[in-house]
Amino acid sequence: MSLSVLKRFLLIVGVFALASCSSREKPQSPRPTASMPSENARQCLAGLKSKSVRFAGLPNKTFDGGCRMIDTIKVMDFGIAATNMGAMTCPLASNFTDWARYAVVPAAKRYLGSEVVKIETMGTFNCRAIAGSRSGRLSEHAFANAIDVSAFVLRDGRRISLLNGWRGSPEERAFLRRLHQSACKRFGTVLGPDYNAAHANHFHFDMAKSMRNGTAFCR
Repeated sequence: MSLSVLKRFLLIVGVFALASCSSREKPQSPRPTASMPSENARQCLAGLKSKSVRFAGLPNKTFDGGCRMIDTIKVMDFGIAATNMGAMTCPLASNFTDWARYAVVPAAKRYLGSEVVKIETMGTFNCRAIAGSRSGRLSEHAFANAIDVSAFVLRDGRRISLLNGWRGSPEERAFLRRLHQSACKRFGTVLGPDYNAAHANHFHFDMAKSMRNGTAFCR
């Protein structure tokens, strides 16, 4: 093989090697996608506005591993302070704010004799698999379609946490179980401290129903 032919051969091999390396690289940052909300999302957003929920729309994004934020919003105000309110699908935001207003507020007055001034959450969007599961299936958190609630702060200064209150005083137990029962009527999936150790310190709410029969899963 002549020297010129050998040089051309090595050049071609080098080009293919670089192309092969590039094809294996995966982008690490979120990729923006079209941000025009769907018709269902527009109807849901109109419903939120009619209920005096203040929110801001967020850009659509997709992530490596299948995680995504599509038609999501950030709830700014709905009359009750809440922590860690990140990206949420509109149906999740609508049901959560209704649950807070029409279940949490009256239950606190009935069972605890005080007013809830803050709901503490552990967040919404999180690109991860289902906690405590061996299946590796993505959590609804990976689609901004879930929220975890950990505690409630009352006007009189008390803080009722799931970790301590679920088996706390009779009043705390009654309050938290009433909230669990109410949530089961609003969300597709509700998991609490009795479900497994991974949920000992919070309620998990999401809008996905059982894949088996399409009904709510409440534990």
